[in-house]
Amino acid sequence: MANEIKVTLKKSGIGRPEYFARVLKGLGLTRLHKTVSLQDTPEIRGMINKVSHMVVVTEA
Repeated sequence: MANEIKVTLKKSGIGRPEYFARVLKGLGLTRLHKTVSLQDTPEIRGMINKVSHMVVVTEA
């Protein structure tokens, strides 16, 4: 089983291109300061890299 990471949304997707909102929704981040626990896979890491300026990642 892969390690888990915690991702927290720190900046809003409002006023940004729709692409960022779709990536955030795909990660399960729907509101500010929400934290989700996700599997540490290359696909999830790629999504996090796209919105790295809006989220904070910590090890679970």
